[in-house]
Amino acid sequence: MSNNSTQPTELADDAVILDVRRQDEWDAGHAPTAVHIPFEELQDRLAELPSTDGPVPVVCRGGGRSSRATKWLNDNGYEAVNVTGGMKAWHAADKPMRSADDSEPEVI
Repeated sequence: MSNNSTQPTELADDAVILDVRRQDEWDAGHAPTAVHIPFEELQDRLAELPSTDGPVPVVCRGGGRSSRATKWLNDNGYEAVNVTGGMKAWHAADKPMRSADDSEPEVI
């Protein structure tokens, strides 16, 4: 693990994380305490970044977009860490998830 990443198992089930996936991905399933700001909107919505006691964990589906978002945030004076493996790893670690319509959450 580098200083710029963390495993889902290292995060509390109620960790406040930044989810940078598309709306349809978010609707299908997300961490219950996540803040949703799609990657493409991140620069315009910085005021909505969650407050945390340390670096904000950033997640996407598999780790690509969140890795880019983490790098951009860190390069611009914010503290962020990439959640390795994204929501696929979060789900595989049996972390809590919910969907927008209360159906069975899934990672798409």
